[in-house]
Amino acid sequence: MLVIRPICSADFAALKQIAIESGHGFTSLPDNDELLLSKISRAQKSFTESVTSPGQQSYLFVLEDTQSKDIIGVTGIEAAVGMSTPFYHYHVASHVHYSPRLGVKKVVETLNLCNDYTGASEVCTLFVREKYRRGFAGQLLSRVRYLFMANHPERFSDLVIAEMRGISDENGHSPFWAWLETNFFGIDFPTADYLVGIGDKSFIAELMPKHPVYVALLSPEAQNVIGKVHEKTAPALRLLQKEGFFHRGYVDLFDAGPTVEVALRNIRTVQQSRLATVVISDEHQLSQAKADEQNYMLCSTNVSQFRATITPEVKYHSDTNSLLLSANTAAELGLSDGSDVRFIKL
Repeated sequence: MLVIRPICSADFAALKQIAIESGHGFTSLPDNDELLLSKISRAQKSFTESVTSPGQQSYLFVLEDTQSKDIIGVTGIEAAVGMSTPFYHYHVASHVHYSPRLGVKKVVETLNLCNDYTGASEVCTLFVREKYRRGFAGQLLSRVRYLFMANHPERFSDLVIAEMRGISDENGHSPFWAWLETNFFGIDFPTADYLVGIGDKSFIAELMPKHPVYVALLSPEAQNVIGKVHEKTAPALRLLQKEGFFHRGYVDLFDAGPTVEVALRNIRTVQQSRLATVVISDEHQLSQAKADEQNYMLCSTNVSQFRATITPEVKYHSDTNSLLLSANTAAELGLSDGSDVRFIKL
């Protein structure tokens, strides 16, 4: 069975391997032992804290094959971004220049440095190891975050965002950053990406142009990638769009990848999920009760012992608002008769 759970110290080696495999542009997981250990420690603290409003919490989950014990992927949520260090974006704005005397109208775009998403919750750090990219792994890692948020809305902002990885090649060359590097920064994209990943953002304030940048002045290669996603990130973007996320003109400072947003209450999984009561059933009773092979995503409501999975071994009874589970599924999720469980039909 594939089960989502909070990350723990024993997952360090797997997390480091994922950081290596994710490559350039995956800013939230730089290959830095100290930072990765810090991320694990911060997540462990966040899962055990008593929280009434979003703050510095960071929730990091891993997807584990319970039979092989392999860590298949990772996913995370930042409760409130930009509260301790600036959270920069460029906002792409359009300006109309018009001369009635000459009958000339020009629409020009500018990139405006901003901190508009300060305080928003961020879904982030989603990565599925390449050899496991099949079945429901990606969907489980993506949507489980919304089940967790639906269980504990007090821990998160009303606005949820996701930063999408922009265009760069296997050597870490970003067409957008190449223009900024030449004209303002003097450091290559992997270096800038790594500095941001370890939390060193001071160079942005020191070297970033303070005034709006006219898009027309950028190289054609840089202009062409603004708001576009890396090919490996396209599936993640499609999942987000299905949940209701949309792009409102904000892009990353370094690779110009889009940032998408949605109100927490409008997330599809949040809206369609529901709480039910667990009824543990033996396999024969469950097979008799099941009317189809519908897959369900379900999770416990505990914070520190959170567990989630996808399985067809479920039957929902709307008249009693109860969810029939096998003893094995219940055990893997830490559930018992009478427990609350949140679920959504896939």
